[in-house]
Amino acid sequence: MACFMPTMKPATMIQCLHCHEELLADCRNLGRQRFCHKPDCRRASKASSQRQWRSRPENRDYFRGSDQCERVRRWRKANPDYWRSKRPPPACALQDSSVALQEICFAQPALIIGLIALVTGLALQDDIAACTRSLLNRGREILRMVPWRPSSRNDENPSHSVPGPVTARASSG
Repeated sequence: MACFMPTMKPATMIQCLHCHEELLADCRNLGRQRFCHKPDCRRASKASSQRQWRSRPENRDYFRGSDQCERVRRWRKANPDYWRSKRPPPACALQDSSVALQEICFAQPALIIGLIALVTGLALQDDIAACTRSLLNRGREILRMVPWRPSSRNDENPSHSVPGPVTARASSG
């Protein structure tokens, strides 16, 4: 079975109409490419193509007259957000979202208390405080930290925990 290979057009050298440098024309645009790819030459190419478009008889009054103004008004009314930035919001990493959540949680202790009360069904502050201590100890065990034990009955001044391995225990679930 024969393999079909399209024939390649030969490379052609052209002179840019703007900077007058010679360049190898793109084989896909032979006969049409008149400018190189430098930014100034691309702007000159755009201006040239716009001049050419406006010089056609059917396009001469495209931007003039009351009917054209009305056409633009209708288009603007139908496309009110056209001029707004179309860039998507920057993608944030999962870590960034969790940091924001942590900031909310630490800035608003009432949120944590309300969440614990909602999940557990508790309403008394003493019960919520006991549940909070239990949750904190469980979280520290999960993070392989030794659970803290208050130095006295006063829970305002807990001793700091020392990170270390904790033996895994089975859940009595």
